[in-house]
Amino acid sequence: MSTRLWYTAPAEDWNGALPIGNGRLGAMIFGGVYEEHLQVNEDSVWYGGPMDRNNPDALKNLPKIREYIINGQIPQAEELMVNALSGTPQGQRPYQTLGDIHLYFSGLHGEITDYQRELNLADAIHTVTFKVNGYTHRREIFATAADDVIVMHFETEDPQGMNLTPLLMRHKFYDYTGKYADDTIMLGAKLGGDGLDLNMMLRGRIAGSSNAACSMEVIGERLVIRGAGEITLFFSAGTTFRYHSLKESVWKKLEDSMQYSYEKLKERHRADYKALFDRVKLDLRGDAAFDKIPTNERLKCIKREDYGLTELYFNFGRYLMIACSRPGTLPSTLQGLWNKDMLAPWDCKYTININTEMNYWLAENGNLSECHMPLFDHLWRMLPNGRETARKMYGCRGFVAHHNTDIWGDTAVQDLWVPGSYWVMGAAWLCTHLWTHYEYTQDKEFLSGHYPLMREAALFFLDFMIEHDGYLKTCPSVSPENTYILQSGVRGAIGMGVTMDNQILRDLFSQCIDAARILQMEDELTSQFEAARSRLVPTQIGSKGQILEWDREYEEAEPGHRHISHLYGLHPSSQITVDGTPNLAGAARITLEGRLSHGGGHTGWSRAWIINHYAKLWDGKKAYENLLALYERSTLPNLFDNHPPFQIDGNFGAAAGIGEMLVQSTEDRVVLLPAIPAEFASGSVHGLCVRGGAEVDLVWENGGLTEFTVRAKAELDTRFVYQKKEWMIKLPAGGIKTERVETY
Repeated sequence: MSTRLWYTAPAEDWNGALPIGNGRLGAMIFGGVYEEHLQVNEDSVWYGGPMDRNNPDALKNLPKIREYIINGQIPQAEELMVNALSGTPQGQRPYQTLGDIHLYFSGLHGEITDYQRELNLADAIHTVTFKVNGYTHRREIFATAADDVIVMHFETEDPQGMNLTPLLMRHKFYDYTGKYADDTIMLGAKLGGDGLDLNMMLRGRIAGSSNAACSMEVIGERLVIRGAGEITLFFSAGTTFRYHSLKESVWKKLEDSMQYSYEKLKERHRADYKALFDRVKLDLRGDAAFDKIPTNERLKCIKREDYGLTELYFNFGRYLMIACSRPGTLPSTLQGLWNKDMLAPWDCKYTININTEMNYWLAENGNLSECHMPLFDHLWRMLPNGRETARKMYGCRGFVAHHNTDIWGDTAVQDLWVPGSYWVMGAAWLCTHLWTHYEYTQDKEFLSGHYPLMREAALFFLDFMIEHDGYLKTCPSVSPENTYILQSGVRGAIGMGVTMDNQILRDLFSQCIDAARILQMEDELTSQFEAARSRLVPTQIGSKGQILEWDREYEEAEPGHRHISHLYGLHPSSQITVDGTPNLAGAARITLEGRLSHGGGHTGWSRAWIINHYAKLWDGKKAYENLLALYERSTLPNLFDNHPPFQIDGNFGAAAGIGEMLVQSTEDRVVLLPAIPAEFASGSVHGLCVRGGAEVDLVWENGGLTEFTVRAKAELDTRFVYQKKEWMIKLPAGGIKTERVETY
């Protein structure tokens, strides 16, 4: 199993640096010899405090906006929306870099040989080794969730030891630096006038070398170490988002971790990490020769037969999820946990019209269900704000969110961009993740605790939708970020009852109805959800055989657009399936072909979505072709996804797509090897999860399934399908069943 990213030189820039994280703290490590650089992040470092940005003029102008839309006066509707619906102010709060750790090594005289740096996904440890004058230097760094610190350990065979001067920096955006204790330096800042306070600290522990006395002291704002044969640095940081007594809390993290030897810290870290990572093992029988090629060189010469690269990419996706989304942390942003900028692209926030959702597609099928929890916690932060937005802007009950949110759970309109800003489906889509989590875990206690969120998200639309042409429709409505061309030649984006809205609401209403039945909480509102669901516009097929994106057939302004919102019903939903709705599945295929023929998939996350779409169409050939295209065109030297610039959603989306190629599940059936490409002729996978509450192992040889094992986490009663074979499997919680499959 390929689990190692490795290189023969330090990173040339941030896109070559390697990520570590414990969910809350993260770092990008450059691997320099004379100067090691860690660009560091903490998940709550956001500029500014909470705001009420709901436009006070929205509600009184909503009827006029709807009148314009119904009458086809799209430019007038859009002009009024920009003025009356946009947030005041227009922007939410940005996620920022925490800062940098610079480690200056002096006294390294002589030729540097045998340099190598690596990130081992099997134990989440970053290692750099090299020789100077024949003496080996070894540097290990990891972010441990067990002790909630970043640990840096340096050792050398050189009898003169090492000289090291660490320095904390933050692009000059800080308020104080200096000594906290004799072995500790710190840096602190205010994140805006009404924002949080931050503090970070670095503490050292040293051991002598064979020939030199070692020493450590703070001079000015630097920690100065001389003649050490072994150095361990401990780093932690935090903000007043979590900690009232900030400095004391950060210091305690260091104090607690200092109780352990380095080897014990590493042991605790490995045990914690591997308990998550080792749940899934993918073996595509890759040629070990490819693993001997440095990762950046491997990417330059993509080979169809380099199956180990797909193993590595899948493992990297699961590694990243463990590293940036743990219970108790904030959800992963557009860049996960890793952001080098004070003002990042798109503010490095939560873009909830696809990107945040895609970040969590891997959580359930990738057997990292608890990594999903930060997203659910954030929905509770959004709830009170979303209620206010629903009431003030639209005069509706329930709660609503638009296409972005931030650390404070802001739900008002973000930006002044008609194709994207005025979309009202953010909370609805996010709430479908609650049901997905229940489907995979069968955790009724979880469902009971989170059903109120689903219910309030659905309640909003009972009030918000309007009657038109015999249907209930969202109005105003956009298909995220896309535009159409009217017969007059005018471009527009606003409409009503677009396809994606209907598909999301069909899921959300159905999930609320099912949850109420399971929890024995059916009431009048449940009946209203059923009635509303029956009046949604069905997914329609256009004149070219394609899925219609809007409520009518328009000419597309960008036929190769990166968003494929009208195929939400194919993925992540299962409203469109090969075996259940073949006509719609055929139309979805035509839709994909149209997007790709006009240059679609040009962003990494969009290509990842396409991989999932083809997997759901049971087309392993096309899924693999798009996976290779992702490696070739949208993958950076450190395997990060390239939008461009870096966005982590493509990593998670493509890794989830690999899982969908191997196993797919709905509430009533599990499909085995639905989209296995010919290239993956033989292999095995252990530990993928399916709906109904079970883990599945598969073994296949020469393109055919030979064996599968089901381990039930909850009472299981479902149908397993492989090609024309079916098995009805019933198991109690904890039950295991293995089936041998005859091949022909």
